[in-house]
Amino acid sequence: MGRIAVLIADMFEDSEYTKPVQAFEEAGHEVVRLGLKAGATVMGKRGGTEVRVDRAVRNATPDDFDALLIPGGFSPDILRGDAHAVEFVRAFMESGKPVFAICHGPQLLISARVLKGRRVTGWRSIVQDLRNAGADYIDAEVVVDRNLVTSRQPADIPAFVRESLKKLK
Repeated sequence: MGRIAVLIADMFEDSEYTKPVQAFEEAGHEVVRLGLKAGATVMGKRGGTEVRVDRAVRNATPDDFDALLIPGGFSPDILRGDAHAVEFVRAFMESGKPVFAICHGPQLLISARVLKGRRVTGWRSIVQDLRNAGADYIDAEVVVDRNLVTSRQPADIPAFVRESLKKLK
């Protein structure tokens, strides 16, 4: 089965991490949590979910993984301030391997400058940012464009997980 990187920092949207990770693990995939500092504990914005970072993103490469998950919340905004996280996301998108981004997750894709000409969705407050990045914004529960799977919000998680799992087959 595949090895999935989850790029995460404090204030992630709890359900956008927990539900996809649970589905990936139940399907037999290994999940590795990447963050700014190995061994750090990051907290979900709802305060109930603690995640221990397995590896620092600065020490990771897309070659180590089969797919990438970027949960939403405030986490993507924190991560896009880190050059290593942005470069990792850029390289992952360029690799052609599956990338799953939900809610505010596409903010990292904007900073990585990989959305020009791509069909995407995301949280309503980043719609103009997506368009400014050259993306074709689609208001749908899930949008699949080649290796990229995006969704708007926690209510879209079932469709997001379904399409993400298809990409892992």
